[in-house]
Amino acid sequence: MMPQASTETNVPLNEFSTKRAFAHVQAIAKKPHYVGSKNHEVVAQYLQTKLKKLGLETSIQEGYTLTDWGNLVYSKNIMTRIKGSQSSSALLLLTHYDSAPHSASFGASDAGSGVATILESVRAFLHAKKQHKNDIIILFSDAEELGLNGASLFVTQHKWAKEIGLALNFEARGTSGPSYMLMETNGGNAGLVNHFANASMPFPVSNSLMYSIYKMLPNDTDLTVFRKQGNIQGLNFAFIDGHYNYHTAQDDSKHLDQNTLAHQGSYLMPLLDYFSNINLKTTASTDDDVYFSLPFSFVHYPFDWVQIMLYVAIAIFVLIVFLGKAKRILSFGAIARGFVPLFASLLFSGGLAYFGWKVLLSIYPQYNDLLNGFTYNGHDYIAAFVALSVSICFFFYNLIPSTKGTKSNWVAPLFIWLVINGAIAFYLQGAGFLILPVFFALVSFGTYTAIQKNSPWLNLVVALPALLIIAPFIYMFPVGLGLKMLVGSAVLTALLFSLLLPVFDNFDRKGIWSLFFIILSIGFFTKAHFASGYEKGKAKSNSLVYLYDADLHKASYVTYDKNLDNWTQKYLGSNPQTTKLQEDIPLFSKYNSKFTYATETTVQAIAPPTIAFLKDSLAGNLHYYKIKITPNRNVNRYDIFADEKMDFQHFKANGVSQLEASTDRMERNGKKIVSFYVVNNRPLELEFILNRATIFDMNLLESSFDLLQNPLFNIVPREDWMMPTPFVLTDAVCIKKKIKPSPVIIEAIPENTTAVQQNIATVPLPVTN
Repeated sequence: MMPQASTETNVPLNEFSTKRAFAHVQAIAKKPHYVGSKNHEVVAQYLQTKLKKLGLETSIQEGYTLTDWGNLVYSKNIMTRIKGSQSSSALLLLTHYDSAPHSASFGASDAGSGVATILESVRAFLHAKKQHKNDIIILFSDAEELGLNGASLFVTQHKWAKEIGLALNFEARGTSGPSYMLMETNGGNAGLVNHFANASMPFPVSNSLMYSIYKMLPNDTDLTVFRKQGNIQGLNFAFIDGHYNYHTAQDDSKHLDQNTLAHQGSYLMPLLDYFSNINLKTTASTDDDVYFSLPFSFVHYPFDWVQIMLYVAIAIFVLIVFLGKAKRILSFGAIARGFVPLFASLLFSGGLAYFGWKVLLSIYPQYNDLLNGFTYNGHDYIAAFVALSVSICFFFYNLIPSTKGTKSNWVAPLFIWLVINGAIAFYLQGAGFLILPVFFALVSFGTYTAIQKNSPWLNLVVALPALLIIAPFIYMFPVGLGLKMLVGSAVLTALLFSLLLPVFDNFDRKGIWSLFFIILSIGFFTKAHFASGYEKGKAKSNSLVYLYDADLHKASYVTYDKNLDNWTQKYLGSNPQTTKLQEDIPLFSKYNSKFTYATETTVQAIAPPTIAFLKDSLAGNLHYYKIKITPNRNVNRYDIFADEKMDFQHFKANGVSQLEASTDRMERNGKKIVSFYVVNNRPLELEFILNRATIFDMNLLESSFDLLQNPLFNIVPREDWMMPTPFVLTDAVCIKKKIKPSPVIIEAIPENTTAVQQNIATVPLPVTN
């Protein structure tokens, strides 16, 4: 599925070199470089230097954006443009250069690997001095980790965005494994699929079901912004294995699989040659294609074929069954009995995986420490449950064998697979390629029915498409969606086994094979047990926050952890109190994590921010506010919360409005108003209008990511088998404070002024910082 970087030797300068690309990763990922950190600017300077070394003139785009996530960031995009000979629209090469905040992530994979892939591919492309028609824009976007802010800034405010015909985005949600291609389209995908196939990449890995699932998950990338706000379609390339390292301190160059980096390069080099010379407008389409990859190949065909192929398969199936019945090879009684081992296999495989994983979580509570739901020994559990499912299948088909000389047991699996494909044809056409293994299984069934002779070699050959198409999903589901999807892998294993019955029917001693696979399963469970602990490089995540309530003049240590370890117990004690702080300050986290425990501690001399009401006035039935919040220490983030009954109109933060606001009213979800990620200790200014009768109820949380470095606290460093918890606010010094209005100034309104005129006349002017 992917190239082997270790085989590279003396790579010519006009070709992609994993070694040269990896050197960029090492340089970028020396230290965490989240927005607002000193190293963030170091990486920005590195990128500008490397682009200039390639002979490219760089430009910088800076500014505030307030995304629909409610995140306000001052972003700094780095870009350059390579002119083509006769460009009608430009090809965009896209990735982000910031690392995830809070968790000390080095950003080697996410997305240092993307930066390195683009730098090395463009270097090789320029060295080859190939003529190309289309302009090529390179964009290293900023603040992707905070809310896709840099991409939003570019799409909505940069003139180049209107000239882009196609975007290629390089991302990561792990540190290893094959890179999957995921399409982002507003219309049909047929044009893009056809061009992707024509580009002739050596290791394509993708299918149309993956994007159908991807669209259902909260995993937006920069390319999503281009599609939604700029109607620019494109291709995502992302690897997802090693998910336990995602957004953690283990996203470093040591954990990045260089074969994965090589796979990213194997995509971009041919795509750069191809898309830099075609008419990019031809990638748009109103039609959709089913597509999937096989080793060294990429197959696609129109959605229109899906139902036709289903009807053809059903017709062939019915014809073979009636032919078998006429020849007295099949009997309806035997066919009915064939459903028993099938349903028993599905029920027991799925049930044992579902309840088995719950049992494992109770036996090993430490698995809950990894929020992404995939443990360090997760691959062992996939193998264990797959082997267990195969054992179950052999067991039940051994108990209820086919009558000698008949193949009635083959009918039930084909019927179930046709039912599944019937649902797919009408509700999930992106998975329409799953009818192809059924066609091949019908070849075995039809051949036996016609000649009444079993052909083991034919059965083996026609079984290969089912293995190649279906088996990767058995691995992909839990890797992509977490080990809770082991039940999906188990059920799919049983379904695949049933489709391969023409092969397994030749196994004389199914009971022995059942025993073999259950022993194999026990072996993997044992291996997983001995790898269930933590060690350096496979660290336990933990979290700690110092929270000072400036109104109550009380301080506490708080955590998100469910299982406290010796490090967190030093500050929370062995019997900490549960807390409901999340109700007052509902901080966003990807997995809806909430504060679990809190322990009161000594109040430290930390200067709270200054809150100044620059405007607090009434005009008619409207109340106008302008608030400035200025830090009195080095801070990294402000979170502003408000009672959900407060209906904000004409809301602006540091002079900018929500990008996707459809009305004058602020779109919000819950108490959160805005999260401001601070750069260079800039203040936060809020402007908005409320109804006069609205009760003012707002709070702020000021955070600095320096708990471990702050001399006021003297926090002991974590042991080498620990790391900060990702996806949550941790290692932070926080101040919670109520925002209290100042005395109201009532503005006079001239007589005979309409309500509309009042509103227009008193809308605050934008603030320029």
